[in-house]
Amino acid sequence: MERSEQRCSLFLLAFLGGVSLSEITETVKKLVDPILTDHNFYLYDIEFVKESKNWYLRVYIDKKNGINIEDCALISDELSEKLDSIDPDPIPQAYFLEVSSPGAERPLKKPADFKNSVGEYIHISLYAPIDGNKIYEGTLKEYNEDDLLIEINIKGRFKDISIPKKSIAKARLAIKF
Repeated sequence: MERSEQRCSLFLLAFLGGVSLSEITETVKKLVDPILTDHNFYLYDIEFVKESKNWYLRVYIDKKNGINIEDCALISDELSEKLDSIDPDPIPQAYFLEVSSPGAERPLKKPADFKNSVGEYIHISLYAPIDGNKIYEGTLKEYNEDDLLIEINIKGRFKDISIPKKSIAKARLAIKF
């Protein structure tokens, strides 16, 4: 870790009252997992971020056929109640709790996200070009720990392209038009 990264980490740790961001998200995960299990939902992601002057605890949830606003409100109410009942407070500063769907064009970050998206249309941005392109959209056909195979459409002709996982800068589901 470089010196500037160490200073930034130490500042955040001091600012958060000695609690790291990963400790906060792990605590929230332990609290929300049983709630989600009770309602047949699953946790997609958790983030605790500062935007402008405010902190946000964002919990992204989903279920097999998608979630709606009532589902988000239900989980928000139950998680808020659990967070408020813990003493000492696991999150030392004020924050806004947001519970939502990861969205139709949700990011693909974890191996499980990719595995669950086989057969789906995805958008991939690369660090460096492969076959002259840094951006691909196509159907994810296969995924393993080293690479993925997508089927792309080039002027009406379908072609499979293998992309090393380490080459992917960002990946997300995409809406096919």
